[in-house]
Amino acid sequence: MRVKLEDVCERGSSNIKQSDIIKMSGNYSIYGASGLAGKVNFYHQEQPYVAVVKDGAGIGRTTLNPAKSSVIGTMQYLIPKKNVLPEYLFYAVSYMHLEKYYTGATIPHIYFKDYKNEEFNLDNIEKQLEIIDVLGRCKKVIEARKQELVELDSLTKARFVEMFGDPVSNPYGYDKVALSDLADIKIGPFGSLLHKEDYIDGGHPLLNPSHIVDGKVSPDDKLTISDEKYEELSAYQLKTGDVVMGRRGEMGRCAVVPEDGFLCGTGSMLIRTKGEVTADYIQKIISFPSFKKTIEDMAVGQTMPNLNVPIVSGFQIIKPPMEVQDRYYAFAEQVNKSKFDTMTFAPIYAIINLYLHTYFYQGRR
Repeated sequence: MRVKLEDVCERGSSNIKQSDIIKMSGNYSIYGASGLAGKVNFYHQEQPYVAVVKDGAGIGRTTLNPAKSSVIGTMQYLIPKKNVLPEYLFYAVSYMHLEKYYTGATIPHIYFKDYKNEEFNLDNIEKQLEIIDVLGRCKKVIEARKQELVELDSLTKARFVEMFGDPVSNPYGYDKVALSDLADIKIGPFGSLLHKEDYIDGGHPLLNPSHIVDGKVSPDDKLTISDEKYEELSAYQLKTGDVVMGRRGEMGRCAVVPEDGFLCGTGSMLIRTKGEVTADYIQKIISFPSFKKTIEDMAVGQTMPNLNVPIVSGFQIIKPPMEVQDRYYAFAEQVNKSKFDTMTFAPIYAIINLYLHTYFYQGRR
């Protein structure tokens, strides 16, 4: 049976602010856009429900939350009716990509009135359980493989410390040189070179500090520029193998650029190795916990820590002999081969997408 979203769920809202729960404690979970926001002594929903981020970062993201829990005001409740299981509703809504309904330039919003007419197929409860079971098993396989990747990353990090030591205390007594001896360094374009009207969907992504997450780039498809603007700002184009580093806010936030086509944002810096060390090596040194603390001490600015080219140029970087570097990267290459074998998610995602498309969105009657 073909149904509209409003046929299977009730809309609910929350007026709880993050600041309201800071000093609260209790046994009941309350969720925000990034997941669990805290524990409180109350709950708003007696049964499991679907929650959608309706304001700000992560807009449209969908989660399945447990019974006896709540959400803060940036989230929207979708409370299942008796004809749909919460898990089935979650999978259906997740596939709708509700972010496409956003409005607002400064703080994006989505509203239930705009997406309540989204249509999908609603099967009987027995069929819903079957579909939930298949998708749940696929999800468990993906989670297990992701955990393997985490463990392989930990192995590489442990080997890095074993061979190079703490880059600040330098227990092996390696030579130290200024970062400017190892790399060219450039600050991102001034804000006056980029204006609101320059931003388009689906162009060349900007990489600001917020687009560097856990040592990897995480671009925003809505914060991009045209080919023409990209060429106009050619001096700030990031190349494969560059390091992009946030110059304000959280110190030491940096990532290796995986491919051409990105632009260094106004809040970032471009670091391009001269070849004596790899970009990966520079990224790992700068993001090392003790090195991040050193950077914090070097940063300027009262309200928000800030870095400039002279400060970054003066970073003291340990420079191990090439044979030591080569041994490390030979080890890292073997680990990466194992990671590649583990990252064969494509067949699993294909099954998930097939189920989502077939059971939720093909025009079956």
